[in-house]
Amino acid sequence: MNKQPNLDFIEILKEKKEHVEKNIGALKAELNALGNEDEIDDTIDMAELQIDNTVDQSILHQLEVEMGEINAALERIREGVYGICEKTGKPIPIERLKANPLARTLIDA
Repeated sequence: MNKQPNLDFIEILKEKKEHVEKNIGALKAELNALGNEDEIDDTIDMAELQIDNTVDQSILHQLEVEMGEINAALERIREGVYGICEKTGKPIPIERLKANPLARTLIDA
């Protein structure tokens, strides 16, 4: 892959990383706020709080996984192997990378 597309993908990935970092920060703040609720005296409120906490924890986990994928893609760019299928060693089409900049493999690999 030539250098220009890599520069484009660096920007795309950095923007994506910034967005995910903001979402992680917001979720962690919400989880901290939920954990500090002192005035829960209703069983229904407690159940809703537990459901909210479970959902937020699940979303946070997904965001952290996505952050790992973004960092891995940026590392592949630094190593010069971004856009190369990890299974076949063949170039990943630019259209696939535009659709999914985190792609590690060809669709049919």
